[in-house]
Amino acid sequence: MRDAHRTVDAVWKLESARIVAALTRMVHDVGLAEELAQDALVAALEQWPAAGVPDNPGAWLTAVAKRRAVDRIRRERRLAARHQQIAHDLGRDLDVDRDRGLDEELDPAPGAGQDDLLRLMFVSCHPVLPTEARVALTLRLLGGLTAAETARAFLTGEQAVVRRIAAAKRTLAEENVAFDLPAPEELAARLSSVLEVVYLIFNEGYAATSGDDLMRPALCHEALRLGRLLATLAPGEAEVHGLVALMEIQASRSAARTGPAGEPVLLHEQNRGRWDQLLIRRGFAAMLRAREAGGPPGPYVLQAAIAVCHAQARTAEETDWAGIAALYDALVRLLPTPVVRLNRAVAVGMARGPQAGLDLADELHADPHLQDYHLLPGVRADLLLRLGRSAEARREFERAADLARNVAERAFLRRRAAEAAAPEPSGTTLGDAARRFLTRPELDAPTVRAYGQTLRRLGRTLGEGALLEALTADQVAAAFGTAWGSAAATTWNRHRAAVRSFGAWASVPHLADGLRRRPVARTRAMPLTGTEVAELWARPGLPLRERTFWRLLHDSGAPVTTVLALDVPDLDLDDRSARPRSGGAALHWGEATARLLAELLAGRAAGPVFLTDRRPGPARTPPPADLCPETGRSRLSYERAEYLFKQASSPLDPAGHGFTLRRLRPLAQPARGARGSGGDAPLPSASECGKVSIMLELRTLKSDDWPVWRELRLAALAEAPAAFGSTLAQWEGAGDREERWRARLEIPGAHDVVAVLDGRPVGMVSGVPADEPGSVELISLWVSPAARGRGVGDRLIGEVERWAVERKAGTLRLAVMPDNGAAVALYARHGFADTGEPGDLLPDGVRRERVMAKAVPPA
Repeated sequence: MRDAHRTVDAVWKLESARIVAALTRMVHDVGLAEELAQDALVAALEQWPAAGVPDNPGAWLTAVAKRRAVDRIRRERRLAARHQQIAHDLGRDLDVDRDRGLDEELDPAPGAGQDDLLRLMFVSCHPVLPTEARVALTLRLLGGLTAAETARAFLTGEQAVVRRIAAAKRTLAEENVAFDLPAPEELAARLSSVLEVVYLIFNEGYAATSGDDLMRPALCHEALRLGRLLATLAPGEAEVHGLVALMEIQASRSAARTGPAGEPVLLHEQNRGRWDQLLIRRGFAAMLRAREAGGPPGPYVLQAAIAVCHAQARTAEETDWAGIAALYDALVRLLPTPVVRLNRAVAVGMARGPQAGLDLADELHADPHLQDYHLLPGVRADLLLRLGRSAEARREFERAADLARNVAERAFLRRRAAEAAAPEPSGTTLGDAARRFLTRPELDAPTVRAYGQTLRRLGRTLGEGALLEALTADQVAAAFGTAWGSAAATTWNRHRAAVRSFGAWASVPHLADGLRRRPVARTRAMPLTGTEVAELWARPGLPLRERTFWRLLHDSGAPVTTVLALDVPDLDLDDRSARPRSGGAALHWGEATARLLAELLAGRAAGPVFLTDRRPGPARTPPPADLCPETGRSRLSYERAEYLFKQASSPLDPAGHGFTLRRLRPLAQPARGARGSGGDAPLPSASECGKVSIMLELRTLKSDDWPVWRELRLAALAEAPAAFGSTLAQWEGAGDREERWRARLEIPGAHDVVAVLDGRPVGMVSGVPADEPGSVELISLWVSPAARGRGVGDRLIGEVERWAVERKAGTLRLAVMPDNGAAVALYARHGFADTGEPGDLLPDGVRRERVMAKAVPPA
């Protein structure tokens, strides 16, 4: 049985890619194809131990998987036929035709399997997927690696790999990525994506970015297998053969790259007798195939040519560094990435002297892509050592070691730093001074975190071992430009303030002399539009805490910190208001927010309103005022709340970055005493109304103004769906929504008005002819939270009253929710009285509205 299981594992590694590729061609879904292939694997594990391993195990697995695919397709098609109520005879005929097509798929044309594999490669490495997902999916589908094997290879969690693979399959399905070869005009870009993934896998195995070991041979072998397979599937592509040649020759040095203790061995110090000659010959053969394919040399062909130069040299001294430097010159013109430019600096340093190489390396010092790349200070250190500048070389080796994440590399770089013949530095180092500065008792935790971020970045860029007294303002300014050159002015100024404080404490105030304070534009971000707010509220799956917090912030118009600082005793749920203990104006909110708050609190009587998801750890216990005595959880932080809102709002942001919480606050803040949907309470004084009339204008809408009406209607529905549900239900039953909204403004005799405050629509109302002769109706009155308490509702009602007088109507009627006390009071103050009549049926079939009416005076 154990032998059968080992056979199944071996066959799966060899055949899984072909099986999944063939199934994907049939079902057009990578996730479903892998599921069907796994079913066949389970069948083999169940049957082979008892029945024996078949003569052709790969064909057996493929046949079983295809039969299951055919069964599934037949079931789905028959189910679809039943749902469409097709006659039995017609359904049988359809099934016969479809089965004939499926049988043809079971016996594909010669060569289809190879094409399927190539298609699967292009799908797994599709540009719609992020790089990590492409790597994980490729290793899963084409390499046959389990999630656990991939996680071990990349030193990450198994669940993280599982999530990447699942997300990749979901993205491919959502984007409708076709299981087909790219069109000729897309081939170069799509092939580049595949080659990038394969070489990334190889590089992670050849020079591991983290962990204890310098190499991970399993990844190198898998990348070589994928590269050779790709070369077989695409024999006319020179870049594919160039990549294979590059990997073959690099892999040939594997045995000589590490010493007895696993330490790295530099290329010029390696024992070339240990280089694998078979792999070198394979690399040379792949290079010949690349040349035969023709065309101008691409990046992988040029890198392979450089590897060939190294492999042809019998000793390090015979290496053709001038030729290698010339090849790098060509590669930089084709692919001017920072890493390629750094490799060119090494080659130039060997061909034209260390100073020439150092000059090129120094040009990269300000490149933000290399600020944490340990090989940049490592290269500089080696060039400085060759120039006899031992003290500088030592500091650069130490900085490289601090940046290295691989244990073997870090130990190697520290040993090189120790071997650099340089006197021990005398004086205080940047790292020691920063640690003492951050441990001062007068600094609170947030300040330590902020200052620590700045000083850690300086330490990585300038070196923890750099002498504090020797640092210059130009060095600090250059480090700032690399780290925060493109940052916002507030971020730049915050880090600048940290350096100034540190410099003053350490008696080196000149460190900040080259840092000029950046002016901060005091412009307020525009609030979200009504459409954006409505789309945000309508997003499915939002947690209750976030929905409540965002709505309260939007309704109240209060600062984010004020809302986060609310405690449960601060709230008056019946009055829909809160009085912060820290002082300031009271907060008010609407009906929808009131329901969410009641659900969120769920009977809690103490502690912060908005809590974190988990209890704090023992080392991070917050003050008692920020803890909930009932749950033990702490107050939600501003940083976490901002992050969650940006994540949730990123689909609404055209730039994809997400919005800040401040954009939830209305442009004009609601006055004290303002309430939720339906109107304004209390009424402003006559003098206040006079002031409002200067700023406010009422605009009668035409059919061309439907976008304005649409935005206001969405905002109203988002805030008070119960109050506007009847109208929405009527619209939704009448066809296309945009056309219905346009038609809404063309009802004969209707009078649609929008209130505009400071150039921004803040309210709406409609007057329409009623079914009852001699009557008109007031509908859709709504005022934005940004304008409540400023007389807008009164002005809108007055406008409809004026229109009713012009029409010589006898009665003005309206329907209102009885529990909307603010609206009922507003209408009552305008002379409307309850008629006792029920309102229209609401979407749930219940008559909850009440009808109010008033007599219209003669003109």
